[in-house]
Amino acid sequence: MKEYQFKTSGKTRTESDLLGKKEVPVEALFGIQTLRCIENFDISRQLLSEYPQFIKALGLVKMGAIKANHELKLVNDEVTDAIVSACQELMDGKHTEHFPIDLVQGGAGTSVNMNANEVIANRALEIMGKNRGEYQFCHPNDHVNMAQSTNDAYPTAMHLGLYMLHDELKASLEKLIESFEKKSIEFADIIKMGRTQLQDAVPMTLGQSFGAYMDAMKSALKRLDRVSNEFLTINMGATAIGTGITAEPGYAELCTKYIKDISGWDIKLAENLIEATHDTSSMVAYSASMKMAALRLSKICNDLRLIASGPRTGLAEIKLPRKQPGSSIMPGKVNPVIPEVVNQVCFKVIGNDLTVSFASEAAQLELNVMEPVLVQSIIESSTWLTRAFDTLRTECIDGIIANEEHCRYMVEHSIGIVTALKPFIGYANSTEIAQEALESGGSVYQLVLDKKLLTKEQLDKILDPKHMIRPSKVEI
Repeated sequence: MKEYQFKTSGKTRTESDLLGKKEVPVEALFGIQTLRCIENFDISRQLLSEYPQFIKALGLVKMGAIKANHELKLVNDEVTDAIVSACQELMDGKHTEHFPIDLVQGGAGTSVNMNANEVIANRALEIMGKNRGEYQFCHPNDHVNMAQSTNDAYPTAMHLGLYMLHDELKASLEKLIESFEKKSIEFADIIKMGRTQLQDAVPMTLGQSFGAYMDAMKSALKRLDRVSNEFLTINMGATAIGTGITAEPGYAELCTKYIKDISGWDIKLAENLIEATHDTSSMVAYSASMKMAALRLSKICNDLRLIASGPRTGLAEIKLPRKQPGSSIMPGKVNPVIPEVVNQVCFKVIGNDLTVSFASEAAQLELNVMEPVLVQSIIESSTWLTRAFDTLRTECIDGIIANEEHCRYMVEHSIGIVTALKPFIGYANSTEIAQEALESGGSVYQLVLDKKLLTKEQLDKILDPKHMIRPSKVEI
């Protein structure tokens, strides 16, 4: 017997569809078409019930639809009020356990749409004092799905669900940005060597490094915010292919208005419903923006692993929080496990973006039937990234300690500081000093003094950290 997230007694009710009859648990708010989905699609094992944002979005869409149809005098007050109440319960987070279907499925999302139609219809029947399955009083298709197709209701609900999911990702990313900002301030006066191609370059501060991380993720967030607004353009009223068949004149505009009023969001009706019904560009754009955020985040984690390398034979500019023993054979070894796991999340997001691209390209004629894997991929990327932002912040960034003395020692003994001297002693002299320092192991500072190229006072003034970490004019 199939196990559900709600208790079952073993008793059933009989429901029928065009393929025949099935026994549905009497406790289930869903019906026969949801049951067929459960039986047919055991793919990702990520269930719709695990993502309440999308169930709330389905309630929102169905409420907007029934209110529009009621205003058009196509459904009576009793049925309308019952459906509105049932939709509100979904929007309040109730009945999620009655959405036990896989996110990845055939049928272009029909199973998701029918799951919502059946749950809302059966709950409405209860509100009306009827029994579940007495569809002659409130029908999943004739009433809850009135003037709709999966091809407008499903993408609209999924877009609005993704818009809600973005709010969670945004909140986590904003906290990570704040964490980077705090470290940029804390490390503002810690001088260190900058590097290009893994070679010593010129001095900078550790605070500047973390400030750059902060701004990189700020830029990623701005892009995500901008493209998330595309989810607010919907195609309700398109019905099957965008022509609006079975919908009354004015329904599309009314339905959009109600969804906008109920949600409080800036919902807009697509200009061309035929184009909008097969278009998935908003999901492509959002996935691409998550990929960009993942690329930047992965680079940051690569940096953290490098500058924390050691503790004795690496760069060792910072100490990461020690989270767990790092080896089953090497005593005392501690690995940078938090940046490592975040790197892996980033790889997953990059891979999911490729899936989104293939799935979007697969649109044919008036529909893209591959939307379920588009939605699943974006949900996975968004939820994984949200958790990665939180994990990196709480388990790594907030606890980073700078090895200040070691950072300064490496600057003072670096060949790279000769770059700061070039405007004063010339490129040829700078090159000669650098070569000699490399060959002899001596310091640039002492060689310049030995060759009487500058006085100690002049040299100290030029090599003052505040002159080396930003554009400045040094008078000597």
